[in-house]
Amino acid sequence: MTKRRRRDVEATSLSFLDVIVCGFGAVILLLVITKMFEPVRLEETHTELEGLIVRYQEELNDIVGETDVVQRERLMTEQSVETDEIQIAQLQEELVRIRAAVLASEDDASISSELAGRLAQAKQRLTEEMQRLLANYRPDPDDYVVGGIPVDSEYIVFIIDTSGSMQRYAWDRVQQQIRETLEVYPQVKGIQVMNDMGEYMFKSYRNEWIPDTPGRREAIMDSLRNWNAFSNSSPREGILEAIGAFYDPEKKISLYVYSDDFSSGSINAVVREVDRRNRVGLDGARRVRIHAVAFPVYYEVANGELLSSARFAVLMRELCQRNGGTFVALPSLRG
Repeated sequence: MTKRRRRDVEATSLSFLDVIVCGFGAVILLLVITKMFEPVRLEETHTELEGLIVRYQEELNDIVGETDVVQRERLMTEQSVETDEIQIAQLQEELVRIRAAVLASEDDASISSELAGRLAQAKQRLTEEMQRLLANYRPDPDDYVVGGIPVDSEYIVFIIDTSGSMQRYAWDRVQQQIRETLEVYPQVKGIQVMNDMGEYMFKSYRNEWIPDTPGRREAIMDSLRNWNAFSNSSPREGILEAIGAFYDPEKKISLYVYSDDFSSGSINAVVREVDRRNRVGLDGARRVRIHAVAFPVYYEVANGELLSSARFAVLMRELCQRNGGTFVALPSLRG
């Protein structure tokens, strides 16, 4: 009995050990199987990552390409806008010119037909024509000097026609006239020089008075010898720029206009615009005197052509009379 029980216990113990060993063996087998397939999964994962990187790279390239296209389109749009703005500005300028031409044709119709008829018959010299135009001109007799020009102003502005005709045929005489004008003003509080387009001789003094010193006067004369600014042969722009920049009810200012021509534009329109800007002071006089000197370039050089010169004479005679100044017509280009 005892031996049989011992054998039963041993058999039971061996069966339990077998189960335990089989369990451990199964676990080890699973681990072995897992380790066998792990490199395959790692390789698959690496491949998937490489594919993902390639896809992302392609998407990035697409985005960069689209960004370049958008950038180019933006630059093209900006350039197109700039071009359109330039075209708009040019069209606006052209519109202004067209309107001015229309107004000139309307305002000057009677004057032009009268001048055309009169000039078709006129054969006299330019000085005789000027004298006829000035027959009824009687400026204020106070404070005259030689030539009938008042010199009571504290500030003077020279407005000089720098057109080709003046440069070629009258420039020496222009310099002489300006020097003589400066001599009759021993001392003023300020000087300014611009051309008939309103362009300043000394741009650093734009909208400012040049101090009156002997050195400044010589600098003006030196610069005048070689001054070659663009001109449209019309004193309108220079006169309006001078009045707009320097009008002051507390200052006595004189403008001196030197020219030979008023090639285009409305005489009446210029007169009205000057009246509006050069307002009357408390004493009943306009604060800016306007004087003019006419050069007979077109008569002496252009076979006696009087139309442009006569238009200048008509314009400046009216401006001088309405603005307390004096109109002088030179009899010859020679001093």
